[in-house]
Amino acid sequence: MAATTSVQSLDVDPLVVDLYEITMVEAYVHAGMVGRAVFELFVRRLPRARNFLIAAGLEQAVAFLESFRLSEAALDELEEVHPIAPATRAVLRGLRFSGDLDAVPEGTVVFADEPLLRITAPLSEAQLVETRLLNLIHFQTLVASKAARAVIAAGGRPLVDFGLRRAHGAEAGTLAARAAYVAGFAGTSNVRAGIDFGVPIFGTMAHAFVQANDDERGAFLRFALAQPPGDGITLLIDSYDTEAGAANVVSLSPELAARGLKVAAVRIDSGDLAEHARRVRRILDLGGLRDVRIIASSGLDEHAIAALVASGAPIDRFAPGTRIVTSADAPHLDCAYKLVEYAGRPRFKRSEGKVTLPGRKQVWRVRDARGVVAVDHLTTADERVAGAEPLLVPIMRGGARVTAPPPLDKLRARASREIASLPEALRSLAPAPPFGPRPSALLTAGAGWR
Repeated sequence: MAATTSVQSLDVDPLVVDLYEITMVEAYVHAGMVGRAVFELFVRRLPRARNFLIAAGLEQAVAFLESFRLSEAALDELEEVHPIAPATRAVLRGLRFSGDLDAVPEGTVVFADEPLLRITAPLSEAQLVETRLLNLIHFQTLVASKAARAVIAAGGRPLVDFGLRRAHGAEAGTLAARAAYVAGFAGTSNVRAGIDFGVPIFGTMAHAFVQANDDERGAFLRFALAQPPGDGITLLIDSYDTEAGAANVVSLSPELAARGLKVAAVRIDSGDLAEHARRVRRILDLGGLRDVRIIASSGLDEHAIAALVASGAPIDRFAPGTRIVTSADAPHLDCAYKLVEYAGRPRFKRSEGKVTLPGRKQVWRVRDARGVVAVDHLTTADERVAGAEPLLVPIMRGGARVTAPPPLDKLRARASREIASLPEALRSLAPAPPFGPRPSALLTAGAGWR
């Protein structure tokens, strides 16, 4: 199935919003503040365990902005929980996003203090979309960045997302599957992600099927006979005794072959994965099943995968789940959406520990002769850096897309190239010295603006 960019499963309800966005609009209306504003979304600092981020979630953000409307029905719902003045209702009635969006394409490596997107729109519009934009960009960037580390650790072995059942809700599980695929996963167990986004879907079998049968070998046979013709069969072999399960696969193979069926892989989901994999490999090889792959699951993250690879365990594919889709070691990013310009004048904040630089910005990436990222420059939007590539590109103008959404496989290919272009220290799972953008003299001079 070709990977697409569909957003069918997403909620584009404009009232998925923090109340203070509404109260801010009320204040803007009361004060007569109708000028154009510029907001930038960025990550202030990376978690200790992250050396880089993979930008993700932009397609869902664009779909949200395209669909954003405040209908009479939505305003009636709002007034049930928060009465609004007639003047505010008049401004909100039928309001849609009519502004501009510039953003870093999905799959791009980014660092702290680099804008992932920039919104330019009338002040109330730009304010109202803050919550959902943060929600969408933050989550997928978080998961894609975690998944990218697992891809690095796997050293070319395919990874499949098994995290839906423990994700923080259906939308989170589906978007996590998409983000992991962008970052380099081979697919997901999540059927909805396959339908909506074209992410390849994979499934094995549950322990329950083995347990519901009177013996394991008979369970394997019945399961195999139920599979579509031509599909390679994957059997879960650790319900009782992992090595005995592998032996059952070997004894069953001739019977399956006579029926035109073939076991493609076995899955191990418990115990010492490395040691079980070694024993299972020996059993399969001695039984003439050298081409049967071994899949490992159970509590995997990048560190566990790296340890299994380093041990030489004969594991061909990994199926991590919970720890990836929840980004268990670093479950949030210090993400912010801040005003940087209003009514043509640069704006900034000096809150302790949360200082922002004024004015709309651009990030310029310089690579060395080998294509490796050498330095990022943070400049005003009007500056240029010779020999560098701008990271923020036009996505929407006047509330409409300026280019067609790229296919998911293109985003995945970009992420692969971007990860490969990182300096070795940043690709390490160990914390590296922070790599951040160098602000230009013109930009930092503006920090003293009053």
